[in-house]
Amino acid sequence: MPTSVPRTRGVRITDLARLAAAWAGSTVALIITGALLPGFSAASWWSYAAVAAAAGIVGLALRPALVEVSARVGWVAVLLTALLGQAVIMYAAIRLVPGIESTGWTALAATWVSAAAGTIISWAFTAGTDDGLITSLAGRARRKATVADPEVDGVLFVQLDGLPFPVLQWALQSGAVPHLRHWLASGDYRLREWTPQLPCTTPASQLGILNGTVEGIPAFRWYDRELNRVLVANRPADARVIEDRHSTGRGLLCDDGVSISNLFSGDAARSLLTMSRAEVSRGSTETRRAFAWFFNSPSGFMRSFSRTVGEILKERWQARRQVRRDLNPRVHRDWTFALLRAVTNSLLRDLNTALVAEELRRGTKSIYVDYVDYDEIAHHAGMFRPEALASLDGLDRTLGSLAQLAASAPRRYRLVVLSDHGQSQGTPFADRYGVTLGDLCAGLMDEHVQNLDASVEGLGRADSLAGDLASDGMTGKLAVRANQGLVRAQGTPAPGDTAEEPVVVLGSGNLGLVYIRGERRWTLDDLAREWPALIPGLAGHPGIGFVAGVDDGGRAWAIGARGRHDIAGGAVEGEDPLAAYGPHAARVLGRALLLPEAPDLYVNSTLDPVTGDVAAFEGLVGSHGGLGGWQDRAVLLGPADLMADLPERIEGADQLHRVLVKMLEASGQRAALRDVPS
Repeated sequence: MPTSVPRTRGVRITDLARLAAAWAGSTVALIITGALLPGFSAASWWSYAAVAAAAGIVGLALRPALVEVSARVGWVAVLLTALLGQAVIMYAAIRLVPGIESTGWTALAATWVSAAAGTIISWAFTAGTDDGLITSLAGRARRKATVADPEVDGVLFVQLDGLPFPVLQWALQSGAVPHLRHWLASGDYRLREWTPQLPCTTPASQLGILNGTVEGIPAFRWYDRELNRVLVANRPADARVIEDRHSTGRGLLCDDGVSISNLFSGDAARSLLTMSRAEVSRGSTETRRAFAWFFNSPSGFMRSFSRTVGEILKERWQARRQVRRDLNPRVHRDWTFALLRAVTNSLLRDLNTALVAEELRRGTKSIYVDYVDYDEIAHHAGMFRPEALASLDGLDRTLGSLAQLAASAPRRYRLVVLSDHGQSQGTPFADRYGVTLGDLCAGLMDEHVQNLDASVEGLGRADSLAGDLASDGMTGKLAVRANQGLVRAQGTPAPGDTAEEPVVVLGSGNLGLVYIRGERRWTLDDLAREWPALIPGLAGHPGIGFVAGVDDGGRAWAIGARGRHDIAGGAVEGEDPLAAYGPHAARVLGRALLLPEAPDLYVNSTLDPVTGDVAAFEGLVGSHGGLGGWQDRAVLLGPADLMADLPERIEGADQLHRVLVKMLEASGQRAALRDVPS
């Protein structure tokens, strides 16, 4: 059986070398601090070296106590420890070493100045890699827990959000992702493509992957007839409603699993930064402890802070470069996106890695973590733009780091890498045609329309972070206000709110949804009788490839400008509106249309046969949700033995769930569930 992750050799020698490098770097940082900071000086550079060594020793003794106390007190204590904990350690080290002159306040200032200098030195000597963070995490990982069943393999599922299969293929061929390339070339791992269902969205795919069903989710957000309001899958309260409706207790992570940074929990016993459990897990001691360990590590707070600032500046420069070069398609990239990108590609990436490292140390049987770096950037920059590909390189480095951390865990781990969907690209519908889908429908129907087409996916990721911080006390109140501000920024009514408009139109990538407010679902015939111009007006628009719904007899139809397709029977009248979208289009569209939650009318944008461009109904250049392009071409990569007997075609996240469950069973997990009826 091939090894699941690369095993490290000569770990102790490597660690000693890194420890020496860290000590030298800290010494240089303190020397620089002494030169820059009045009131902080030493008799010789040996004194600085002694302080650096003493700070390391004091930190080993004091940091666990600071973390534990702050985690039990609350979020205010966690944040204060992040800001002042290293200063306390530095002050203690200064007092222990003779020959250092400082005042009380200079200890705090010296901590920040030396940490900043140390970050720059570390970045220079590690060529911008994650070695410093991983060394810190690996040091804690060696204090691993004891597990009762070490013969059972653990499985680490890493979701690279929104990564299309062809993009990864290209990256592998170009040599841009060296860890993945090496694993595949060795024969230990295999790569497969799988086809997400319609809609091609994270909520539908994650509910299918983690909970085994794709029912009940017609898009990223939709009008819920039962609740008479719009549900947004990345809003914690709504995510809880969605998962509670579909949870059976037998999700992918039900056997000693943990969910990290996902929309849904997969019935995991513990969930961190998970939307559907944010309201029940927020403020937990366990979550605070994980945050505190991360922020109190030398490579934690200052590293992430500096990387976050750097990411904002880099994003602003890259956005302006797109404008100067007149690259198309493109969208306006503002400061809000720059901040979101910094959160997802710096702070959240590091935090996810730290949380996974802790679970590996504990020997948790199954871990599912979502890294959203590529998806977030590709939405605004494009699938193949340099910044998107650079994020893919960063994710490859993260995979290498996770493999390194897994090698010292109390059980062997199998690493499975997957994406929840792909992406397609193109100029947004409103930019190309000068009208939003909601305004187009309002004109054809002569009705007031509730139009929801603001991009909300990235805001929801920041919302999960704010949600997990929301607990009792001052910090919790601030986090709650931030959470409420993000909800308002999403442009959708909060839970409990209702709107007066009789028609609800939503954009989900290049998939549009039209609902008539009320408890019943309107058929194509109903719509034609009430608003005769609606269906032909939409189908005939140059930016719309087809509209789809069910007739009075319950048959599903796709209707285009010059023909229509009977989805169940397969008969085509005139030109087939689905011909350009692939042989699976009728199958996945028919499945989506027969769900009770489906809209009264699905609207799918056109697909350019030359460029593969689609036209998102949101303000995004890279999008997913409907049909066309690479949005329904996703990635599955895993150990060769676990990938040996896969179905010839994997279509739908619910089928992928069954594949992943078999991987868990082959690893020795879920034994107690196999003979229990579903």
